[in-house]
Amino acid sequence: QVQLVESGGGLAEAGGSLRLSCRASGRPMNNLAMAWFRQAPGKEREFVAAIQGIGGKEEYADSVKGRFAISRDNNRQMLYLQMNNLEPEDAAVYYCAARLSLTLKTSPDDMRYWGTGTLVTVSS
Repeated sequence: QVQLVESGGGLAEAGGSLRLSCRASGRPMNNLAMAWFRQAPGKEREFVAAIQGIGGKEEYADSVKGRFAISRDNNRQMLYLQMNNLEPEDAAVYYCAARLSLTLKTSPDDMRYWGTGTLVTVSS
């Protein structure tokens, strides 16, 4: 089992920044591909960013490319999402997710473990 706990959400102004964190436990994190997803009210959960277990390959949703950056510290069992130049459309609950593979995936259906989410609110 893998437990994931997100933190770092909150209120930011449009154009501002937030950094989300996700702590993983239960398995060595270097065995896991990790990702961030988000879900806004009334919308389906959508992919934001993913990073493979080892090697650092990353992938981003088009809507966040150039603004968000995913990173990981396997030694500390931590996943991060740096969000810059936030837009009101970025407001959502952000979820950390993991799969038992080194290969990154971008579909929620491919992720086995989920955190409970952290709320990001962006004021315009």
